[in-house]
Amino acid sequence: MRTPSPADSGQLPPLIAIVGPTAVGKTALSIRLAEAVGGEIVSADSRQVYRGMDIGTAKATPEEQARAPHHLIDIVSPDEPLSLAQFQEISYLAIEGIIARARVPLLTGGTGQYVMAVLEGWQIPRVPPQEDLRRKLYEDAEDLGADALHGRLAALDPEAAESIDARNVRRVVRALEVCLVTGQPISEQQGKSPPPYRLLIIGLRLPRPELYARIDRRVEHMFEQGLEAEVQELLAEGYGFDLPAMSGVGYGQFEDYMAGEASLDEVKQEIQRATRRFVRHQANWFRGDDPRIHWFEAQPDPFPLVLKVAKEFLAPPAARDPSG
Repeated sequence: MRTPSPADSGQLPPLIAIVGPTAVGKTALSIRLAEAVGGEIVSADSRQVYRGMDIGTAKATPEEQARAPHHLIDIVSPDEPLSLAQFQEISYLAIEGIIARARVPLLTGGTGQYVMAVLEGWQIPRVPPQEDLRRKLYEDAEDLGADALHGRLAALDPEAAESIDARNVRRVVRALEVCLVTGQPISEQQGKSPPPYRLLIIGLRLPRPELYARIDRRVEHMFEQGLEAEVQELLAEGYGFDLPAMSGVGYGQFEDYMAGEASLDEVKQEIQRATRRFVRHQANWFRGDDPRIHWFEAQPDPFPLVLKVAKEFLAPPAARDPSG
């Protein structure tokens, strides 16, 4: 990633981010905006990186991807790990490539950790996965409970424990892994170094009842598209529910069904409930009072207003509205 100098700070290349909760309409808006401003989309979705996981992740269709170039979709198999540090690194490479082509990078997605790692330039500890240690920590979480594992992190790194929900076992395990391998709290190894881009963050939102109704409809549509068959195919290829990729919303809920312990309707309802829970979690990353985010209501069509703001942001310095 380039390092800006004070002399060129006013000439930094633009980066537009489109954020917001699941099912609010980020994909459709990003494609329309990319078409209008000569942009390319960098996906910031922790599930869409996996090949073969299309329906359950609401991945842009081939037709949609043909309308605007997409990056960081279908880059690893479901059994391949992709760390936050790796995602951040390849995101910056993709963004630099787009800028080199004199086009506009649009970072789009609802995985708050991924988005903010890029926008804020997180300094992420480069500690390779320690599979034996991870396995032991997951076993401890299973045997002793997630709260006990979180308590262990709190003893080693109170600051990290304060920022990580005990229910998010994967993040707790990672924080413990870094602490135990390096002998240093992960919170002391994490800093921020803003990337060399001029940022515009567009946020989409809907009243919660409308968003929940949209989530329910989207899940119904996923089943109509063949979500069950997609899960069956992934399992047939050897990707089990023990994989982090297969434990996520839209996939992990099928485990009981495949074991004959739940009906398809129950799976559908649990995916809808899990998605609503995830939306509440996303609100912690994309806060309504965050002054960096330009919020737009997703209904009625926000595109004309978003395009106006984007064009003003992309205009040469002399042509920008000084009122900002």
